[in-house]
Amino acid sequence: MKSKYTLYTAVALVVANMVGTGVFTSLGFQVKSLSSGLAIILLWVLGGLVALAGALTYSEAVVLMPRCGGEYHFLSRMYNPAVGFLAGWISFLVGFAAPVAASAVAFASYFKSLLSPELINRGDHLIAGLTSTKILALLVVVVFTTIHAVNKIAGAKVQNLFTTINVSIIFFLIAAGLKYGGQSSVSLALDSTALNNILSPAFAIAMFFVSYSYSGWNAAAYIADEVTNLKRNVPLSLITGTALVMVMYVLLNFVFLYSIPISEMAGRVEVGHIFAARIFGQQGGMIMSGLISLLLLASVSSMIIAGPRVSMVMGEDHHLFRWLSRKSSKDIPFLAIIIQGLFSVIYILTSGFERMIIFTGFTLNLSTFLTVLGVIMRHKHSEREYKTWGYPLTPLFFLVFQSWIIIYGLLYRPKESLAGILITLSGLIFYYLSSRMKGNSARTAATENKI
Repeated sequence: MKSKYTLYTAVALVVANMVGTGVFTSLGFQVKSLSSGLAIILLWVLGGLVALAGALTYSEAVVLMPRCGGEYHFLSRMYNPAVGFLAGWISFLVGFAAPVAASAVAFASYFKSLLSPELINRGDHLIAGLTSTKILALLVVVVFTTIHAVNKIAGAKVQNLFTTINVSIIFFLIAAGLKYGGQSSVSLALDSTALNNILSPAFAIAMFFVSYSYSGWNAAAYIADEVTNLKRNVPLSLITGTALVMVMYVLLNFVFLYSIPISEMAGRVEVGHIFAARIFGQQGGMIMSGLISLLLLASVSSMIIAGPRVSMVMGEDHHLFRWLSRKSSKDIPFLAIIIQGLFSVIYILTSGFERMIIFTGFTLNLSTFLTVLGVIMRHKHSEREYKTWGYPLTPLFFLVFQSWIIIYGLLYRPKESLAGILITLSGLIFYYLSSRMKGNSARTAATENKI
């Protein structure tokens, strides 16, 4: 009997894909240009509502087209197999492998705060050409790749454990901030300052980075038909996981504003450490920085589960990539998991993950936009077991904000957006080759049958 992921694991996957360093690092840059606490809280509420609108709409797509693969599968069915292939191609090359590498490196950077300088120095000289940060990051990728490639049940338990720890840590920080904070004088009033902040270009720019912190709300869609009771549990996991993260993000930013004066945060990346040091003391702050690193382990684990399912489904559909669809006796796409792990290792060794994430951010946003648009296009022409709550306002709300992000990317990052488009379009070469190989195989089989 095939092993399946439970609802708890699917929710854990969504939460872990979303929660990363963004919520602990972006506030310092937001308060540099926004002085109203209300405007900043509104940023996180608005970002959460956009993500929730996406999760609600994707729930209809999953029930309508139940299969692993996320945007690759949806866009192949909604538009054309070539469109779906391009979404899958960018996911295969970059979409998960580069963020895995980035999260692993970020984990190593946070975790090193718990190590002695002597041990760090020894690690820097352990392997020629590799820093202790890269060694730790590589170790994380290898360990989690091995776990998920060998045993699905054990991998699910690891995912559940780390995500549970993460949620517990965040709510502990929120409780500690509410009890011991209060030193800040940030205003949450709806006054002229708040209105000016909300209507300013700085608010729009900050929204771009908030939306990045919420990315990952669609994670359960990538493993759809490996989840028990798919048509109930996948929509439930998308909606529940996204709503939970929204609550955590809003409350966490509130306690940061409640506890730390703006002058101490402005322009600083390590807001999480500043908060922990202020509440627990300098030593406690170092320990909390180490604990915060556990959030990134859950994120690494979740992306190693989700990403290879895209490659697996591409292998099932396209002749050139059929080897990626191979499964072990335990129903695990082990080759797809290993290949993604190798890509992550390359990104860590070359330090190329940041550039690749920037390059492909535009096309990844375009994929989610087209998926939600496709749900609207198919909504009237299909039998529905699940209907998007609030339709059509919910998907339209998502499309409006996603349009803004896409336009922002084109206007303010034209070179990076163009590079991302070119990387994506390079997939057409492989789509053409795969189609030719499939056609040749079909003709060969037909000839043999005649003989």
